[in-house]
Amino acid sequence: MVTRQDHWNAIYRTRGEADVSWFEALPAASLGLLEAAGLTADTCVVDVGGGESRVVDALLARGLRCLAVLDVSGEALAHAKTRVGARAEDVTWIEADVTGSWSLKPMDIWHDRAVFHFLAAAGDRARYVARLRETLKPGGSAIIATFALDGPSTCSGLPVVRYSAQTLAAELGGGFQLVETRHWQHVTPRGASQSFQYARFRLTPEP
Repeated sequence: MVTRQDHWNAIYRTRGEADVSWFEALPAASLGLLEAAGLTADTCVVDVGGGESRVVDALLARGLRCLAVLDVSGEALAHAKTRVGARAEDVTWIEADVTGSWSLKPMDIWHDRAVFHFLAAAGDRARYVARLRETLKPGGSAIIATFALDGPSTCSGLPVVRYSAQTLAAELGGGFQLVETRHWQHVTPRGASQSFQYARFRLTPEP
């Protein structure tokens, strides 16, 4: 049986950075929401499913030094480390399935562009939410992007679950306050348009 790790390692082993549909030279939607969440040089951010994403480059350029990138693919993380060069020492790199066993100190912002929508099994989604609650500081922000209801139904040969901001909020459950949502048309390197919804949540502190 091909595991998630096998699947994604094979993709990153055989395709160039700009050969995958999710490539963004500038992750503008993510950066806009990170800034809306109050991003400063002192903010602690975890980029879930960061892979080869250039979010980490942009955050390092903004002076952040409390950064973590988590991805199931060691191949993707290796490519990102090579790209950022010596600045890789300022990042905590975590090779793990987000639904598995891993830990990180409490973070101010959890950012996920297009991991959650791959979790087709309810148990995986529950484990994801558990890791989110364990990792995010009370009052912290969760920024999660998925294919929108009118987005693709598959990606990279895998089925996805499409969401509205409201259905995503229902999956996260109590304690997550929906602050804002943005619709985003991502244009792939081959010119196709993919409909995403980005949602920013605040984890309300316990009373």
